[in-house]
Amino acid sequence: MQASRHAGPASLPIGSDADLAWVRQQVRQAAAELGFGLVQQTKLVTAASELARNTLVHGGGGHVELTPLDAGSSQGLRLAFVDSGPGIRDLDQALTDGYTSGGGLGLGLSGAKRLVQEFEVDSTPGEGTTVTVTAWATVVPPARTVPR
Repeated sequence: MQASRHAGPASLPIGSDADLAWVRQQVRQAAAELGFGLVQQTKLVTAASELARNTLVHGGGGHVELTPLDAGSSQGLRLAFVDSGPGIRDLDQALTDGYTSGGGLGLGLSGAKRLVQEFEVDSTPGEGTTVTVTAWATVVPPARTVPR
């Protein structure tokens, strides 16, 4: 797998609510340019929004790295959310639906995981967390015509 012929990797800061909106906008634009359908774009932007908010709220801020991917006939987008915050002490618990450390619905990590094809968390207590997700554009077959 190699970097896509589309725009190269980009790093976006996550340090404020305004940055969250910018991340969502840039993820949607990159996904659209790579041929993601509207539903696929929405899923990826939703996952990115949750993970960016976690980076800001729980990690004290950080950045996201957007990397377009080209696997021949498939285009993808890898997002790596990186912070230097306190890390996640109990990853299994954090990935459980309904668990929250911040008063939310507890669907951030587990919800984001369900919205993408690939999901990985690397976290060391006291050193920070990197959550990497990858989504692939799938081609929707053309509608069948019904003979009359």
